[in-house]
Formats: sequence, structure tokens, C-alpha cells
Amino acid sequence: MTEQERSLFEAPPIAEQERMVEAILFASPEPVTVAELERRMPHGCDPAEALAYLRRRYEGRGVRVVRVGDGHAFRTAPDLGHLMAREVVETRKLSRAAIETLAIIAYHQPATRAEIEEIRGVAVSRGTIDQLIEMEWIRFGRRRMTPGRPVTFVVTEAFLDHFGLESARDLPGLKELRSAGLLDNRPLPGAMGRGPDADDPDGDEAPGQTELFED
Repeated sequence: MTEQERSLFEAPPIAEQERMVEAILFASPEPVTVAELERRMPHGCDPAEALAYLRRRYEGRGVRVVRVGDGHAFRTAPDLGHLMAREVVETRKLSRAAIETLAIIAYHQPATRAEIEEIRGVAVSRGTIDQLIEMEWIRFGRRRMTPGRPVTFVVTEAFLDHFGLESARDLPGLKELRSAGLLDNRPLPGAMGRGPDADDPDGDEAPGQTELFED
């Protein structure tokens, strides 16, 4: 086999593979999975290893390589986030119903509508679900293999990315939320009777909770 033929079958040096991963992540508007990197890169490449090298290279820099769900992406270093603040703040209000529904899905996913209603103690309106889907913070999951095969809901990578989480396992606990002032000491949804209130996606925001799910 000639040198030219051998070069066609040999994987590029790891430094070159690292450059390829860097270019793909930089150009992609969405997190990129290792499987997607493998499909794009030449035969024989090891994108996982190249990605590990790249993550180490960006440690301590102004941007870093972070994991978002199953993918990876470039993100601003957390301690420099204040430099990215805009003078104009866009307020995105969520009703108490939407906040509670989102929290239940995040902590109990995959969750069906019936399970959400059982925890909250009231019916979940279609408007609340639609709002969270339009924000791309929840999506449809797999159907349950139970009578009626109800659909389930799970949080999205956009939700994880927005709150700087690698996975739903990184969600803070109740003590952390309360110590940070992001959750008051009222009983959780479903812990006590709430009366016959209907779910109103346009209702009042929950004091002390809205900040957790706002830009």
C-alpha cells in the first residue's frame, strides 16, 4: 500500500480531530452529540477523545465546552455571564399553574397529564401545556404502555441549557431552592387540598417562584 493510499484510511491526528470538533461546535446553533460528530468526521476518528481534549483546552477560558443533555456546546464561562447582560430586559411571565406544571415535569419526568393533575390537585389546562411547549421547555415523551396509552411530557435540552444543567439530575433540591430564596415555604402542589380552583394559564404569578423560570 502506498503512502497516499494509507493516508486515505488512517484517521487524522488527534490534534486535527480536536480542530474538527471545535469547528463543528462553534458553527452549530444547537448542542451536538458525539454520534453526530462521528457521522460528520472522517472514518476512524474518535470524537469522544477529541472532545475530551477540547474541554480541557478551554478550561479557565472565557468560553468553555459544556454538556447539554446528550450534546455538547460552547457556552460563556458562568463567572463572566454578567458581561453579556443587556440593557433591555425582556420579561417572560409564567402563571403559577405553568410554574407548578413545569416543576412537576422536571422533577417527575416522564409525567402524564393525569399524574400532573394528581400532584397539583387540579386539572391542567391545554393552554398551560401549550405555553410550555411553545417556549420549547417541554416536549412530548413516549406513550405509557397502560390503558389508553397516554402521552408523557419531559423537559427539553433548551430547558437544561437555559438553566445551565447537564441533565435533570442536576436540578436543585428543595432546601437549595429555599435557601436561595427561589421557593417560599408554602406547601408543595398536592401536599394539601387547594380547593376547586381551575387551572388558569393567565393567572397571577407565584411570588418567589417566577424568578426560577424567567430569563
